[in-house]
Amino acid sequence: MLNLTQRLGTLPRDARDTLFLLCVIALVLLPQVGALPLWCTLFTLGVLVWRGTLAVQSRPLPGRWWRFALLAVALAAIFASHRTLLGRDAGVTLVVVLLALKTLEVRARRDALVIFFLGFFVMLTNFFQSQSLPTAVAMLLALLGLLTALVNAHMPVGRPPLLQAARTAGGMALLGAPIMLALFMLFPRMAPLWGTPNDEMTGRSGLSNSMRVGTIAQLALDDGIAARVRFDGGSPPPQPQLYFRGPVLSNFDGREWTATPPWERGSFDANLRVRGEPVRYEVTLEPSNRPWLLTLDAPAPKTLPEIPGLRVMATPELQWVANRAIGDLVRYRAESYPDFQSGPLRRTAALQPYVALPAGRNPRTLALAAEMKRDPRLANADTPAFVQAALDRLRSGGYSYTLEPGVYGDETADEFWFDRKTGFCEHIASAFVVLMRGLDIPARIVTGYQGGELNGVDGYWVLRQSDAHAWAEVWQAGTGWTRVDPTASVSPGRIGSFQRLSTPPGFFANAIGTMSPTLSQNLRAAWEAVNNRWNQWVLNYTQSRQLDLLKSLGFESPSLQDLATVLLWMLVIATLGGAGWTLWERAQHDPWLRLLRRARRRLEKAGLVLPEPATPRQMAALATQRFGASAQPAHDWLLALEAQRYAPAPATALGPLRAEFRRLRWPA
Repeated sequence: MLNLTQRLGTLPRDARDTLFLLCVIALVLLPQVGALPLWCTLFTLGVLVWRGTLAVQSRPLPGRWWRFALLAVALAAIFASHRTLLGRDAGVTLVVVLLALKTLEVRARRDALVIFFLGFFVMLTNFFQSQSLPTAVAMLLALLGLLTALVNAHMPVGRPPLLQAARTAGGMALLGAPIMLALFMLFPRMAPLWGTPNDEMTGRSGLSNSMRVGTIAQLALDDGIAARVRFDGGSPPPQPQLYFRGPVLSNFDGREWTATPPWERGSFDANLRVRGEPVRYEVTLEPSNRPWLLTLDAPAPKTLPEIPGLRVMATPELQWVANRAIGDLVRYRAESYPDFQSGPLRRTAALQPYVALPAGRNPRTLALAAEMKRDPRLANADTPAFVQAALDRLRSGGYSYTLEPGVYGDETADEFWFDRKTGFCEHIASAFVVLMRGLDIPARIVTGYQGGELNGVDGYWVLRQSDAHAWAEVWQAGTGWTRVDPTASVSPGRIGSFQRLSTPPGFFANAIGTMSPTLSQNLRAAWEAVNNRWNQWVLNYTQSRQLDLLKSLGFESPSLQDLATVLLWMLVIATLGGAGWTLWERAQHDPWLRLLRRARRRLEKAGLVLPEPATPRQMAALATQRFGASAQPAHDWLLALEAQRYAPAPATALGPLRAEFRRLRWPA
């Protein structure tokens, strides 16, 4: 390590500056690694290492044809990866490649400035992928690095310490912080922050509008956060009643459940009937690239939220759906009634799709349904009796709950009821609904999240992807749709707070757990609380909150024009403050030296060459030597200036000298 430090210290300044700039570029690009194609990461790393090697070995840069060839290869690879050179993802990849290739032609300060500007732009593109607190901290370090490199490029020749450039860059960042804060608080927001739509609708964890065996099992192993919920008054319903509604699946092809398209639902409404007081709460939903909003079952349809950039509608299945995919963090308020009924009270043609089954599929399950109808104990039984019989079979028939049910075949319901008898919630719910439909009972599957956990640090309920769940709804005359969770019969601990699903802990988590069983959980809760504050106060600083800020400043009905006016005045005040500070700083400089510099400029303008460290006495002698008697007034004035420097008189004695300076006849 010492040898490396010594070797770096012996390098020329250009080489050291180049290596520092390459390290800063690597820091800027590091958060992009997971989002860039693998070839782009390797290509960029190779170019940066190549450029660093050339700098250390003082070898010439590659020629123009080399750069053109690399650019052509990169463009072809970008088109092969994204099928386009336009769009967000392709554009970011292109800019990253251009930034790396630009390092191969740094021959003048202008080329370095282009790299700095590209670096600042690429730094911003990191927020297209993530706006989390770690990304913001990494970009702050990258910003300071780029500013340090920019300051270092403008420093004079020699060997100025890098720490000096870093201090200057830090001072620049601190001076600019108030303006950045004012722009953040007052710059009009026309849409959600970083509201750039993604190029694709896939690639992120989350519920889907279809359910195939194994889908939610894979999702349950994801410990990522899906949403945070804060209940008004701090008293939510009991945890076993926390069902957060997502997509409702009613079409079944024998293996996969899908949602009914809006144009096939028919003309019927939710017919929601509620009892008791509503539960009011606020949801902070993580980006999912899906159009639905999570709500506690069942949301009041007349309380649809107003979210900037989104239009929300309520479906007959009591689901809230936005007009576009949720690609940003969104926050909204909702009102729900845990005690509810919905749907028609008598059987109509609109319920017929909920008893449909594919022909020739799951014959043993249909035979089981026919057998239950012939059972004397269920003679003339109504829907609740058949539901209870199916739940009793799940409870006492040797069925078990597992995250690893294995690969099911095409007859998923038959395999669950008669062969495997094991499964995750999607297997159990699917088999239960198929059996209900075999009994000619309208039934459907509801997917969403169940339970959650309370973060004791900030008081938010956290819904994780591991809380993803699937349950059933059956229809019965006089009541309508009723929630039935068959998983509770197989594994009661899965519902509520008794047995939360979690991923196996790693080595580090195991080590912490050995030292303190609760330390790891407390650290995670603290970190999630900090990250939640970042989400609430920064990422969710919307236009409505900007207008609320103006209301607190005294505006009765603030508008975007008022927002722009306040921002303009703040920028004017900041500009005037900066100009005043500059004048004040100049006034703090030695007035005697400023007066001496003015005299020096007068003599140099007359053609007198003066050495840099010349004193007033030396300047007077050289002026007399060059200009003779015509320089006598200037000679006497310079000697008086020198005498004033060492006289006990205060600095105000410079006043007469300044006045005399203006009247003095200087040599021409």
